Amino acid sequence: MKKSERINQMLRFINQKQHFSLRDLMNEFQISKRTALRDVASLEEIGAPIYAEYGRHGGYRLLNQMQLPPISFSSQEIYALYFAMLALQSFTNLPFHVTFRSIHEKFINELSDSQRQEIENMKNRISFRHTEQIKDSSHLEILLMAAVKKIVLKINYQNANQKSTRTIQPLAIYSMKGYWYCQAYDMCREAYRVFRCDRVTSAEITNIKPFEDLNEMTIQNAQSLWRPSEKAVQFKCLLSLEGRELFQQESFPSMKLVQEMDNTYLVGSYEPHEIDFIINYFARFGKFIKIIEPISLKKALKEYYRILIDNV
Repeated sequence: MKKSERINQMLRFINQKQHFSLRDLMNEFQISKRTALRDVASLEEIGAPIYAEYGRHGGYRLLNQMQLPPISFSSQEIYALYFAMLALQSFTNLPFHVTFRSIHEKFINELSDSQRQEIENMKNRISFRHTEQIKDSSHLEILLMAAVKKIVLKINYQNANQKSTRTIQPLAIYSMKGYWYCQAYDMCREAYRVFRCDRVTSAEITNIKPFEDLNEMTIQNAQSLWRPSEKAVQFKCLLSLEGRELFQQESFPSMKLVQEMDNTYLVGSYEPHEIDFIINYFARFGKFIKIIEPISLKKALKEYYRILIDNV
């Protein structure tokens, strides 16, 4: 990192911390003590209101917050931002209803002619081949903000041919295989559930107090809340190496991989009404999966394949 760029970032760092030490600067910017001392001197030269505090808990303190200069990006950061935006093109819905086109136009207009030309040259040599968004999800913003602000929602949910009204506490939203999903706690069923966002036909804020135990839940650990019902069917399948790779590309909270000796098994459960879903999911594994149990699931998958063959 160039010194001018490091000093710019350091201004923002100390403006946020207010009180800092040389060790803080050394750790944050991966620099030596000598360099940190020189950088502090440079900050003072450009007018940063810093004064030294001596003693056991000494260091440096900012007298008051500064008016920071506009954020500037290096060429590499500009390229990284641009290609991150390209990944948004497949989503017709994004939280806050921000479209790729409006972001793209504002971004490009701020670039120099040489940067625009460089991006154009790079764009012709890179592509993102991922699944296009399949269905619109018109309630992404309220679902996300409910998760962020810990708000309980009343939603109407259309699942296949069945409509239901649910009271949920959203925990996180994510995108996978062309769909948006909402991880949430179902207040009525007292269980963790995942909802397809495009199937949420309405969402209203309630005055119901959220569960405090869920307040710190994130998209990474929300799956720990998953609990099968008493009617859930347990399954166990043998996977090949290729099957493991397919599982890693797409999996669900109700399933996991288990290693037994030299074999890898996919174990989990599904609710009785999810049989069509689980059959379609297993069918994607083709010859890379072998159902061990239950026998009824093995028969159902065989029947699925038979119907496919009859339709050829």
